[in-house]
Amino acid sequence: MSVVIVGGHDRMVGQYKKLCKSYNCKAKVFTQMTANLSEQIGSPDLVILFTNTVSHKMVRCAVTEAQKCNANIVRCHTSSKNALNEILQNECVS
Repeated sequence: MSVVIVGGHDRMVGQYKKLCKSYNCKAKVFTQMTANLSEQIGSPDLVILFTNTVSHKMVRCAVTEAQKCNANIVRCHTSSKNALNEILQNECVS
């Protein structure tokens, strides 16, 4: 399963990827807005939006790309490792 995480904290990127790997998921993490974000997202199975630490522009871009490839979208206000773990438990079959 491929996962795209939009938002979160820069210092947590490694931990987000490690946690996703433990659920056999490939993860891309975007904490900052890049010029070609819509091209970099690709076609994931799941898009996780950490809404507390992300701009509205990034959210709109991620949601548009997720809808193009029929990906599940999960919004979470907190960007903690525990919140990500809970989302992955609900969305991934390990």
